[in-house]
Amino acid sequence: MQRAWHFIKSVMGVIFRHPITGTTIIARLSDQRIVLIKRRDTGQWGLPGGLIDWGEDITTAAKRELAEETGLELLKIDRLVGVYSSFERDPRVHSISILIEAQAQGNLLSKDVNEVLEVQAFLPQDLPLGNLSHDHDQQLQDYLQGLTVLN
Repeated sequence: MQRAWHFIKSVMGVIFRHPITGTTIIARLSDQRIVLIKRRDTGQWGLPGGLIDWGEDITTAAKRELAEETGLELLKIDRLVGVYSSFERDPRVHSISILIEAQAQGNLLSKDVNEVLEVQAFLPQDLPLGNLSHDHDQQLQDYLQGLTVLN
């Protein structure tokens, strides 16, 4: 199965010839809790985010994805945490994730019921680290350590 998946990813790479680009958001609420979504496809917790649409800039994509997946409004981007580009970071396709930290507000309620099972905010010490989707464990560890990463 692993070999077949590697073949499929290789074929996709030939067809698309470039990785796809998305943004991932560490959304912090005023009480410093960090918002995670529970993904429908894996049942795992992860950071909100998604692909940058044609004609969108990173900020617009982050605002759109955060609103769709969590119901929150992005108030301010505080910093670029990192850029993650490893071929293995997303099991579905080669993608580049631009990770930002942002201030957010609003009510936790996903509008994207096709992708999101649940939305929840966690204090940093209560984050369910260890089995997050994609490479979000690494992304959150880098953030919590105050790192800026180009990977």
